[in-house]
Amino acid sequence: MLTGMQIAVLGGDARQLEIIRKLTELDAKISLIGFEQLDHAFTGAVKEKIDEVEFNAVDAIILPVPGTNLEGEIETIFSNEKIKLTEEALKETPSHCKIYSGITNKYLSEITSSAERELIQLFERDDVAIYNSIPTVEGTIMMAIQHTDFTIHGSNLIVLGLGRVGMSVARTFHHLGARVKVGARKSEHLARITEMGLIPFHMDDLEQEVSNSDMLINTIPAQVVTAGVIAKMPAHTLIIDLASKPGGTDFRYAEKRGVKALLAPGLPGIVAPKSAGQILANVLSQLLLNDLTSRKE
Repeated sequence: MLTGMQIAVLGGDARQLEIIRKLTELDAKISLIGFEQLDHAFTGAVKEKIDEVEFNAVDAIILPVPGTNLEGEIETIFSNEKIKLTEEALKETPSHCKIYSGITNKYLSEITSSAERELIQLFERDDVAIYNSIPTVEGTIMMAIQHTDFTIHGSNLIVLGLGRVGMSVARTFHHLGARVKVGARKSEHLARITEMGLIPFHMDDLEQEVSNSDMLINTIPAQVVTAGVIAKMPAHTLIIDLASKPGGTDFRYAEKRGVKALLAPGLPGIVAPKSAGQILANVLSQLLLNDLTSRKE
């Protein structure tokens, strides 16, 4: 149980509701910041403005999956007011206070470091990323069906990257009957692609590999789908970019050439917020329980 633990949950989307539900069931005291328009009430959770929070009593801060933007602002679908997390607020917290976020950026990393508070990136964890790949793949299938006039079965599909999401995407589309080629750089990834019964190629050869592609799904958070690559694609190719913003595609050139390119980060929160929220809630609750136990020892 998390009895006696004070947790501040800042902003976010529907995934945060599952986190709040789980933590209140474990008897934590929750401050909800950026939830003014939320109709549902949780026992043990109180709505507050960020300037009303007593940060000197907060044991943990939970941010949405994207964390903050580069100005420190936090997106929320439950409030029209802007929420900003500052270094000054973090410095008010007890030294044991940890900040939990899906991912980070320059601003968030700098303020947590300057305030000497530990930042936990949940999406750096293998368990979260692998579980999260399930709704990501389902959302990708949905987008592929919505934005093409041909079946996945029999189509020529390119997947870029064989990380935790890339592997799930490649395997699932292969089982749906697509002819799947996977681009990677590491020799062990190229070997794994072969072992999976898929067609491997080195990322250096990407321009040559896209000449007959029907779809390209990118999972690499770097500009890899360049203008040179897009120029070699058939005009009907659909690009679905799953990498975190700003993605790995030259969207300007894709639009200029008439190639449909969709940036789709955060698919789990869109297509399956309840399931995605439960994944985060289960991992978060265990981390918080471990932290509370270690502080009591």
